Amino acid sequence: MSACGDLLAIFPGAFDPVTHGHLNIIERGARLFDRLLVAVGVNPTKIEVFTPDERKQMLIEHTRHLPNVEVHTYTGLTARYAREIGARVILRGIRDNVDLHAELEIANTNLIIGGIETIFLMTSHEHVLTSSTLIRQIVEIGGYDVQRLAQLVPPDVAVKLKARFGGGGE
Repeated sequence: MSACGDLLAIFPGAFDPVTHGHLNIIERGARLFDRLLVAVGVNPTKIEVFTPDERKQMLIEHTRHLPNVEVHTYTGLTARYAREIGARVILRGIRDNVDLHAELEIANTNLIIGGIETIFLMTSHEHVLTSSTLIRQIVEIGGYDVQRLAQLVPPDVAVKLKARFGGGGE
């Protein structure tokens, strides 16, 4: 248990699709917090590949070994949702200075409107170039090679991406 009592953190994101980078942040966050809630949200500016429930199920499969991690879906403002569930911290992964710039603005807004702190974890070097958006774009234009995709996403997610974009099953 942390010095602050039962410390619940929320790791929000679209996770569309879940990547090895996401899972790395989840595993590391699970070691830092008493409880970590992975919150699958909806980004209204992006077209979804997988439904929130499909993304939730994929995350559950890949976090099952972490007893202090739960996966939920939510809509609306992250700061509001975090307050509703009693989270004291928002966890975010940072890949580069572009992420940092965007995330600082969001973190300060969440502190102002929600009174909730944000903690950043730097993405591990092997995942620094991994982006769900880029992965979707690769698959959309025919990059169905499951073995290559599995370097960026778990193999079962690579198969689901291939099937979703018309590449058929394995």
